[in-house]
Amino acid sequence: MTFEILKPEIKSIVSNNDLSVDERLFKICEILEANVDYYNWVGFYFKNGDKNELKLGPYVGEPTDHTIIPFGKGICGQVALSNKNFVVPDVSAQDNYIACSITVKAEIVIPIFVNGENIGQIDIDSNTPDPFTEADERFLEFVCAEVASLL
Repeated sequence: MTFEILKPEIKSIVSNNDLSVDERLFKICEILEANVDYYNWVGFYFKNGDKNELKLGPYVGEPTDHTIIPFGKGICGQVALSNKNFVVPDVSAQDNYIACSITVKAEIVIPIFVNGENIGQIDIDSNTPDPFTEADERFLEFVCAEVASLL
């Protein structure tokens, strides 16, 4: 399924006020993981109150021990500081990478901004080496903008 076909589905989930925010975030994770072959773990991390750390939110995929990530640590922690997209074609080549699973080959993290502040991010792991393109970045920026409207 192409990203253009997924966009209206994402909008539909976001606008479903019968579901809680977490339920909508979980549904977004489900739809991305189910419809993009190389999205093997999809989850959200959010700033944990006033602390300089991220807290795991809704996700789909293998369970992770990384429920709290300090700013600056790993790919997610680096995005919390840089406020920039981070695409990792080969996680084994990253010095500051937190391994979640030996099957993960690549990762993409896109920040979520509310009123100009980085309040969280979408994190996607892939078991496929170097699968992410600019199209993934643009689509996930769209997803993050939709999610921001919920928060």
